[in-house]
Amino acid sequence: MSQQTAAKTDAPAMQKAKRARMTIHRATDAREVDSELMPYLGLTPADEAGIGEAVAAGAQEGDFVKLLFENEEAGMSLTYAWFKPNFTLPRHSHNADCAYYVISGEVHLGTEVLKAGDVFYVPCDHAYTYVAGPDGVEVMEFRTSSSFHINFTGNSAAFWSRLAKVSAENRDAWSKVEPPLAARRMMEKA
Repeated sequence: MSQQTAAKTDAPAMQKAKRARMTIHRATDAREVDSELMPYLGLTPADEAGIGEAVAAGAQEGDFVKLLFENEEAGMSLTYAWFKPNFTLPRHSHNADCAYYVISGEVHLGTEVLKAGDVFYVPCDHAYTYVAGPDGVEVMEFRTSSSFHINFTGNSAAFWSRLAKVSAENRDAWSKVEPPLAARRMMEKA
């Protein structure tokens, strides 16, 4: 057998060895999505002041976001987000295409109300905002990138004040909301 024939014979075996393998990712191993994992871009002085005001009013108590899976070779990631009742996301974009699957609750996206089983797609660098419904919302975020940022765009000082007001008005209720099963699993220690 010549070397060329041997190389052709071994090629499928080599390709098979290089293929990705199935992996399992546990809820208890999910990573917190914070500004280190998802860097903030495009912050204006109004955004910086507004974020500070919203955080002081309790905005961080209204969301729970975890990275479940990321694969650089495949160029994809999966994030779980639970937003408590009436939580408002600031206008922003991401550097990846994103498809959002509503698990439970409602997403108020402009004049549209999306419910469990609905999907919305946001292309790369397209700015959007939404509000969690009166019972909150759980979504799965499928991204076409293993790493991503959040780029704040078009949020006025008045918007940030409204977001802070919503946070202050809901803070007490948010502290009493029972987490959904998926969020509870992610809160467990591995």
